[in-house]
Amino acid sequence: MNRPKSDTVYLGFPASSPAAASIRAGREEAPDFPREWLEFTNPNDPHHVFSIDLTWVESHYSCQFGTSACQGIDKSQPDVGCCVHGAYMADEEDRDQLYDAVSRMPAKYWQLRPAGVDEFLAQDATDELEPWLEWDELDGEDGEPEPALKTPIVDGACIFANRAGWATGTGCALHQWAVDTGEELTVVKPEVCWQLPLRRYEDYEERPDGQEILRTQIGEYDRRGWGNGGEDFDWYCSADAACHASPLPMWQSHEDELVALMGRESYEILAAHCKARAAASEHGVQLTQHPASVKAGSLQAENQRAES
Repeated sequence: MNRPKSDTVYLGFPASSPAAASIRAGREEAPDFPREWLEFTNPNDPHHVFSIDLTWVESHYSCQFGTSACQGIDKSQPDVGCCVHGAYMADEEDRDQLYDAVSRMPAKYWQLRPAGVDEFLAQDATDELEPWLEWDELDGEDGEPEPALKTPIVDGACIFANRAGWATGTGCALHQWAVDTGEELTVVKPEVCWQLPLRRYEDYEERPDGQEILRTQIGEYDRRGWGNGGEDFDWYCSADAACHASPLPMWQSHEDELVALMGRESYEILAAHCKARAAASEHGVQLTQHPASVKAGSLQAENQRAES
């Protein structure tokens, strides 16, 4: 039986959304493509299972914040990348680490540094809200709004986002300071910021034998990771070939982040598996690749042929 063929491409987002427009324009790849996953048990906890999106961690994505390749999720202010919403604190440890980072980061790195920071730090106050945080709300586990701390928005973006023209460059002040001085990004930046473009989702589930386990899923922080608002971004990086320019796959380039998310021993299991897959690929075994990385490789090959 001959089935009718359709040239309709499923965009993964409402046809009228900015996400769909970006995909139709060829800037981004549609999100629903085949992926390969690796599942294994945490060697330190038999009731903790990791599910890793190999297609993402084997991609050659690299953040292009501060370069012409980063178009920004809001086209009216491309120089602030994805930092237009501010960062919610994950927990008290996250808050304490940010306090420590601010106390040590030289003022020259921070364009929008509040005037009262030095006085606040000198007082070592424990009952006052930090000048770089504000109270907001997030939905709790029951769906009801709960108080939550976040970095405030100043002139349309996070208070730590340096704008074009600042002496240390465009981008996150904390990130710039960390890179310059060798600080660990997973310690000095808020958790939600350093995790990007990785997304960790955790939930408890009951196996058929009645045993409850924790499943940690690590994959691509794509538009959907931002909730319904993700489809309204004018542009997003993870599916754009221009942001798949790293010479190393993410499991290598983002080793520190992956170790922070899953622990050293579990990371070594992932790394060993990825090394074996890379060796198999060199011998002709076909791997499921991220389409943006495939496109980036094709464009690079075309440029090399044009230059020769």
